[in-house]
Amino acid sequence: MKARFPYYLLAILVVMSMLLGACAQATPTTAPAADQPAAPTQGDAPAAPAAEQTTITFWHGYNADVEAKFLDETLIPDFEALHPDINVESLVVPYDQFRRKLLIAMSGGEAPDLARIDIIWVPELADTGALAKLNELLPDFQALADQMLPGPLSTNFFNGNYYGLPLDTNTRVMAYNEAVFAAAGIENAPVTIDEFLEDCEKIKALGDDTYCFADGGTYAWATNPWIWSFGGDVTDPEVTKSTGFFNSEATAAAYNFLKDSIDKGYINPSMKGGSYDTWGAFSQNKVAMILEGPWFPPYFDQQFPDLEYGLAPMPAGDGGSISVVGGEDIVMFQQSENKEAAAEFMRYMLSEEVQLKWAGQGQVPVLKSAIDSETI
Repeated sequence: MKARFPYYLLAILVVMSMLLGACAQATPTTAPAADQPAAPTQGDAPAAPAAEQTTITFWHGYNADVEAKFLDETLIPDFEALHPDINVESLVVPYDQFRRKLLIAMSGGEAPDLARIDIIWVPELADTGALAKLNELLPDFQALADQMLPGPLSTNFFNGNYYGLPLDTNTRVMAYNEAVFAAAGIENAPVTIDEFLEDCEKIKALGDDTYCFADGGTYAWATNPWIWSFGGDVTDPEVTKSTGFFNSEATAAAYNFLKDSIDKGYINPSMKGGSYDTWGAFSQNKVAMILEGPWFPPYFDQQFPDLEYGLAPMPAGDGGSISVVGGEDIVMFQQSENKEAAAEFMRYMLSEEVQLKWAGQGQVPVLKSAIDSETI
């Protein structure tokens, strides 16, 4: 899915009251019989029974060093304080193992109650019958859906039903190294493809070991921003065929531009395939520009707090300034035996207060109100 780069607290009020209706007993006029218990005094009143605990499992691929730590140490304790009868067990699953682990768990009847999954997995899992139909399960589904940005919400729609709700969205923008720009005499990020090439020529003059741009391969996440910005495409709008689109002149022009830029030494050759530490090179002033997402600032700032950089949209070509859109949805599994408790955690994660807290961790909110908030 493509989208133009977006220029980006529902306060939770939970009143918990405990009935302390311990009534003082009348003082007996005669002593109780030896085989009868004395009437209880107010201080002897039995404690109210503890609320029955429900444990829900939540699988996700949050980064262990930043995001998962924030989830486990801040958000889950806050949720459990609001819902003392619900415990949340979270599990980090690496992205490259996530889908396989889910399929194995489902085949054994041990799927988690909830999971944060890539938007591209929702229709596949929905088609197998693994996911709960939230529009049928949640009485307040429409109210929740109306608060969401329509693009991210649509990634949960499959064959007439909604099998999840958006949790976060993302895109890729150009991060540029201010020190390299200054050394090359560049004041601002390139707005157009032509300006990008002009800047690359200046950066090339700094030496053969300094590159204008670097990326990790020719996968869609890396090449589609260039294809779309050049005016090309991958398929027709209905996603029924690629002939005439992926092999169009505009798409070919984008690939030729990337190849020529590699040949000229503007782009690091690792984009053709191979191992290259783009973040490391960027931090060492060896690369001027890289495409990165909203996860970049919190992670990068933690590793390289002294490096000055800026962020800008994709340079525009004949197709405009266009980048990719991705993100994750939160889904509930049919195998869950704790659907009501799981739904409460979903609502919590989608509250404006929590969405804004996630924004501070590099997660782009999906609520209309959050996007328009003063915090964002």
